[in-house]
Amino acid sequence: MSVKIKVYNQKAENVKELELSSKIFGVEGNSDLIHQAIVTQMGNEREVLAHTKTKAEVRGGGKKPWKQKGTGRARAGSSRSPLWIGGGIIFGPRKDRNFSKKLNKKMKQKALLMAISDKVNNEVMVVLDKFDLAEIKTKAFDKIISALEKNVLKTNRRNMLIVNDGKDETVIRSGRNLKGIEIINLDNINILDVLKYKNLLLTEDVIKKIEERYK
Repeated sequence: MSVKIKVYNQKAENVKELELSSKIFGVEGNSDLIHQAIVTQMGNEREVLAHTKTKAEVRGGGKKPWKQKGTGRARAGSSRSPLWIGGGIIFGPRKDRNFSKKLNKKMKQKALLMAISDKVNNEVMVVLDKFDLAEIKTKAFDKIISALEKNVLKTNRRNMLIVNDGKDETVIRSGRNLKGIEIINLDNINILDVLKYKNLLLTEDVIKKIEERYK
């Protein structure tokens, strides 16, 4: 069984219909798996920034503040005690924390295909026959995207992820400064970017490569 989708040219004209594999573009969603994939990717990308010092790492505090007995005050061995202002921190965040998680390859791929299939089901995925830009020109690229948004997606709010096959630098350099558009290489496609942007734009070549990769 296949999924049919329309293919458009750069003028947003319907030029033909393409049959997509239902095993890739018609995968039924599973919210638990998608959540697991998102948490895993975010955890693996997370940087450990906060780092507190313990009593042993805080500068100073080597001398005993006052003698042990006879002062009427509580005993104190160091001015860098966690009980003192300027002292060390107990159980504070440390830079050696590890937020990384593991998710096997099949589960990760299936979650990605679920996210892409959801774009197809909601009719927010557009298939372009090809990008044919003679030169690096943002204005020409913007004209193509605007035509697709107006005539195909029926939206005025730009929020689009474009997956490029990586061979044509003209596409990347023409659209990288446009607000509301993210262009990524096919090798870097991931579930977070697919879900972050409402609309998804793929070319026929990218469709074929996705089907070959995940068949």
